[in-house]
Amino acid sequence: MKFPQLSVFIENRPGHLIEPCRLLAAAGINIVALALAETQKYGILRLIVRDWQKAKEVLETNGFRVSVTEVLAIQVQDRPGGLVAVLEPIAAAGLNVEYMYAFATKMGDQAVLVFRFEDPDAALRALKGSTVPFVDTVELFSRATRE
Repeated sequence: MKFPQLSVFIENRPGHLIEPCRLLAAAGINIVALALAETQKYGILRLIVRDWQKAKEVLETNGFRVSVTEVLAIQVQDRPGGLVAVLEPIAAAGLNVEYMYAFATKMGDQAVLVFRFEDPDAALRALKGSTVPFVDTVELFSRATRE
C-alpha cells in the first residue's frame, strides 16, 4: 500500500527537466507517474518508477539531489464526489494531505491518485475501515506496463 516516490531537485530553467528524464530512459527506467512543482529558482520532480533504487543511483551518480518519501496509491471513483469519499476519513482523523497527483492509468472506472501524508501509517489506519481501495505496488506497476 505504501511505496517509494523519488523527489528530484532541478533548476527551474529551460532545458533542465529533460536531463533526469534522459538519464532514466538511458538506464531503461520507465516513469509511471510524475508531478512537477516549482519555486522561482528550483523545481521538484516527483517520480514513481518500478526500480526506484536504480533510478536514485543513476540520478545521484549524475549529480542530482534525490530524496525518497513514502506515498499511498488510492483508487478514487471517477465521478463527482469520488475524491470526497477519500478525503472525509482523512479529515475526520485530523490528517493533512501534503500534496497529491494522479496517475495517467485508470483501473476500470477508478482513477488512481498518489497521496503524500505527513504520517502514511496514520492515513492507512484512518482509511482502513472505509470502502476506499488501495493499490498495491505489484498491481500498480502491472497496470502501468499493460497500458
